[in-house]
Amino acid sequence: MKRNILYAMMLAGVAFIFSACSDDDFSSQSVIVVDKVDQTPLDKWLEVNYLQPYNIEIKYRYEYNESDGSYYTVPANYDQAVEMAHIVKYSCVEAYDEVAGIDFTRRYFPKMFYFEGEWHYRNNGTFELGTAEGGKKIFLLGLNYLDQYKNSISSLNYYYLKTIHHEFTHILNQTIDYPATFQLITGTGYVSDSWSASPWNEGYLQRGFISNYAQQSDTEDFAETMSYYVTNTPEQWEAWMKEAEGTADDPKPGRQYIESKLDIVRAYMRDNFNIDIDKLRDVVLRRESEIVAGKIDLADVSID
Repeated sequence: MKRNILYAMMLAGVAFIFSACSDDDFSSQSVIVVDKVDQTPLDKWLEVNYLQPYNIEIKYRYEYNESDGSYYTVPANYDQAVEMAHIVKYSCVEAYDEVAGIDFTRRYFPKMFYFEGEWHYRNNGTFELGTAEGGKKIFLLGLNYLDQYKNSISSLNYYYLKTIHHEFTHILNQTIDYPATFQLITGTGYVSDSWSASPWNEGYLQRGFISNYAQQSDTEDFAETMSYYVTNTPEQWEAWMKEAEGTADDPKPGRQYIESKLDIVRAYMRDNFNIDIDKLRDVVLRRESEIVAGKIDLADVSID
């Protein structure tokens, strides 16, 4: 008898549960509720200016899964993200449009940018300005310092824009590899992660590297050669080449090595992508100068 009563009570409990579950107020909500993120003016501007014409996504909100847990990471400031979105579009994306055509940009330019507010600081005293991943995305760091550097072409290039051209070069190299002869020019000069330490942090031009980081590996050397060339004036490049020559009393082979590498970079871009890097440099520098001169409204997120 007790077993029957207990069984009846269990059935009643199950019936109560099912009747409660059929209640409209309960069944209309998920157990896990995720708040919907409202679209900002920047979201709408990005859709019109990046997603629709290029199928490029810009992520400026902090996402843990996109961030590198090995570093202390900080979200990008919204206003700085607005400005950087304009700068990348005008000085990089549209520069390649102008030189190589929009079909090139649509095909090869990375399909995602992820913005972070802080640099990635390494334990060797250096810090990471940006990275590329899988030929599909570029991580652009240090956005929260943009207001300090946006009025100087050299600073914009050093902290942000050279990084984009550098990482884009990696993406192109992942699509079509560069000739193996490139790494033979200074094949014994690559020093891996010692590039930032003495004695490798000095005299790198005379040894045939356009930057100290170019000594890390031939892949970094190729990307550094390309990115330094298209973001600096002919006068600055020639000044570096003069330094790379050494002196009359102590001549060095650096100029010959760097110019041999540049010849390979120039041919690689011309033969594989129909890009004249001298023309690209002219376009990049013109567009950067217009940004610094205030001719581009970096805060405008209106949609025509």
